[in-house]
Amino acid sequence: MKTVAIIPAGGLGKRMGSGLSKQYLMLDGVPILVHTLRKFEGTPIINNVILVVPEDYIEYSRREIVEKYRLSKVGPVLAGGEKRQDSVKRGIDTVGDDADIVVIHDGVRPFISENLINVSVIKALEERAVTLGVPVLDTVKSVDNDGLIEKTVDRKYLWLTQTPQTFKREIIKIAYQKAYEDNFYGTDDAALVERTGIKVRMIMGSHDNIKITNPEDLAIGEGIIERLKVKG
Repeated sequence: MKTVAIIPAGGLGKRMGSGLSKQYLMLDGVPILVHTLRKFEGTPIINNVILVVPEDYIEYSRREIVEKYRLSKVGPVLAGGEKRQDSVKRGIDTVGDDADIVVIHDGVRPFISENLINVSVIKALEERAVTLGVPVLDTVKSVDNDGLIEKTVDRKYLWLTQTPQTFKREIIKIAYQKAYEDNFYGTDDAALVERTGIKVRMIMGSHDNIKITNPEDLAIGEGIIERLKVKG
């Protein structure tokens, strides 16, 4: 079995308020993106990693991320597209027919565990399409255009979706092809698969598996690292 991971890290990080794209900001003295890539580097079930970054950062990523931190599984470093979906599509287009499973994971989710990567791949072999997520813990309200509450939504059926999202190669390739034929943009990869009629299995992720998009998330990330240091 061959498993290929696509790591989209093409965002410019405008919400972070930094001149440097968020994936290159330091977290515990190491770039966020390196934390993420190291998890895939250390997981034997992953054979190759395709990294997608802003076009202006291709050489920087090769030199300061891949080579500096000796990330041997990272092969192609590709230029990202206008949106995340465009970036992932460029990665998918380079996946060969010898790949069985494709794992897609946000470059700015550095706290994914090697165990959850393994679980997602194993489950994808059984279910064909899976995503990590966690149940919603807060009470959820539906409101109208004026901000008035219309109803309280039953949170029993609500999950916050995370990555990795993991698929049989042919399923995610077909889903992306159809999305572009229909000029459809979804908010995640699973949405593209769902619209082809294939069911996507939700599996338990981790509340630590946060996506770092703003300064507050970076502070939370530092807190997670300190807690993990104490724990282990």
